[in-house]
Amino acid sequence: MPAAAASSRLDRPIVLIGLMGVGKTTVGRRLAQRLGLPFVDADEEIETAAGMSISEIFATFGEPYFRDGERRVIARLIDGSPKVIATGGGAFMNDKTRALILDRATAVWLEADVETLVDRVRRRNTRPLLQGRDPREVLRELAKVRNPVYALAPIHVRSQPSPHDATVKAILKALSL
Repeated sequence: MPAAAASSRLDRPIVLIGLMGVGKTTVGRRLAQRLGLPFVDADEEIETAAGMSISEIFATFGEPYFRDGERRVIARLIDGSPKVIATGGGAFMNDKTRALILDRATAVWLEADVETLVDRVRRRNTRPLLQGRDPREVLRELAKVRNPVYALAPIHVRSQPSPHDATVKAILKALSL
């Protein structure tokens, strides 16, 4: 299906949720390109608005402050116009942010096994929740707590260790595009 035809069938933003390392940003960019839609990374928008990195926000102000700013940025991004939005791993855990996403967008939960996530997160050392901790242990703990909440998303796609294009195709199929 041509990108213009696909994007004309979408009437709201697509919001990618899931644990860190699942590929929300990489998959989101490719999905947006395939659909002919804009792509926005919520974490990048938060950093721009704050004038500091997420790690600096966490270190200076703490996680509750960050989550409040994250909710405000996501509310601004979900303006009704079709686009693809990648969120941080904890965004959907905030009750108000989750309600906004479920009410005004199409939430897609990207899930991967912990070993795949561990392999991916080791490539970047900027993740505040992993600072000074074993990534495997942190990701297991996060999956146990977060996966039941992520499961509230109407669309669930498994992200395999294979190329991200396979995940993009699975999302397109789940969206019936």
